[in-house]
Amino acid sequence: MHAAVYRGRSVVSVEEIPTPAIGPGEILIRVEACGICHTDLKKIEYNLLAPPRVYGHETAGVVAAVGAGVDRFKPGDRVVAFHHIPCLECFYCRRKIYAQCPVYKRVGITAGFEPAGGGFAQYVRVMDWIVDRGVERIPEGISYERATLVEPLNTCLKAVVQCDPQPGDTVLVMGQGPIGLMFTMLVHRTGARVAATDTIPERRDLSSRCGAALVWDPRAADIPQEMRSLTGGRGADLVIVAVAAPGIVEQAIACSRPGARILLFAQTASTDRIEASGAEICAGERTLFGCYSASVDLQKESANLVFSGELPVDELISHCLPLVKIRSGMDLALHPGPNSLKIIVQPQRWS
Repeated sequence: MHAAVYRGRSVVSVEEIPTPAIGPGEILIRVEACGICHTDLKKIEYNLLAPPRVYGHETAGVVAAVGAGVDRFKPGDRVVAFHHIPCLECFYCRRKIYAQCPVYKRVGITAGFEPAGGGFAQYVRVMDWIVDRGVERIPEGISYERATLVEPLNTCLKAVVQCDPQPGDTVLVMGQGPIGLMFTMLVHRTGARVAATDTIPERRDLSSRCGAALVWDPRAADIPQEMRSLTGGRGADLVIVAVAAPGIVEQAIACSRPGARILLFAQTASTDRIEASGAEICAGERTLFGCYSASVDLQKESANLVFSGELPVDELISHCLPLVKIRSGMDLALHPGPNSLKIIVQPQRWS
């Protein structure tokens, strides 16, 4: 089969490698679509994990084969698979902090080499604990491309549940890339008022269609002042930081009221650094916290939100590319233009 293999030094090349063999309790998925996620791009760009690996974890496809003992799935089933699933029994799982579970941290899907998601390949092996709890069927009539959004939407839904915005709250979402737009959709459906920022005009326009009441260009507007004007001088009740940029956390704090919550969602690289006034947090009684990855508890709800059409997630998909063009897709995701949002790789397509 063909796969986009990370070889170190930020290099990814499309190569021919063996199709992975499966064992008892496992399934083989023929990958029809896989989204390009910035988490994987950071690992590639900054060489965070040792090569060789095949990345890609927003995976949708068709069951091609099942191992001994698998009775929930059969060849031909259309599925989306989560690459992280917790044990549900450890210290962290008992507290529902699933992303810190040692089993969760083990990637359970591979195209070969050290497991890393594998979706940038024509076939992936799904390990037994993922088959048991981390695979959802795709309804007829739903495209594989839309189905790739189930996993990233889950991560945003998990964060929104943790933030718990209330009707009448004013929430600022900083950044309106695919993740920021998902946050805008999900927060809007809670009844909270959403304000948003982004530097790209087309993304600001889409943000308004996704539920944002107000959207600003952070280069042209004084966002802290705008938020105070919007809230009777107080500032936002909740700020979601959905983009990584120097100084953005400090700006998020400045946009918030005393007692507010500030969620860090995009600060996933160990090189990210935050400098903030202790008094703004302590004396201002603000809560600064993070949320990372998906929740098994929200797996079916996130799938239903994507499949039902309740959220306009199809509008997030801007490009679908064959595997041989994955490098240009990564470059576009790293350096977005006016018409680029979610980039999808289609491993079975050749042109």
